[in-house]
Amino acid sequence: MKTRKRILLPSSQRALSQLGENIKLARLRRKLTVAQVAERADVSSMTVWHVEKGLPTVAMGIYYKILLVLGLEQDILKIAADDSLGRKLQDADLMAKTRVAN
Repeated sequence: MKTRKRILLPSSQRALSQLGENIKLARLRRKLTVAQVAERADVSSMTVWHVEKGLPTVAMGIYYKILLVLGLEQDILKIAADDSLGRKLQDADLMAKTRVAN
């Protein structure tokens, strides 16, 4: 079976790379090896390496398992927590529906 190459915008790839770097730094601060994190997260060492490199082919669940091993599982709740654009769009829609009666 042929695998598809994931193509991302440069800004998206930078964001994933930064996330991977943050996870790597968290692992190093805890003085854990890639092998230790892999064993505790029940994934391969190569998968941990892919996460730390910010590769787009890694599933969200794997990120969660690694964050759990590092004690950072609550950080996943910060993703999209403050949806200011969505709130503005919602407010604009509410304002458009309220009309003044003649």
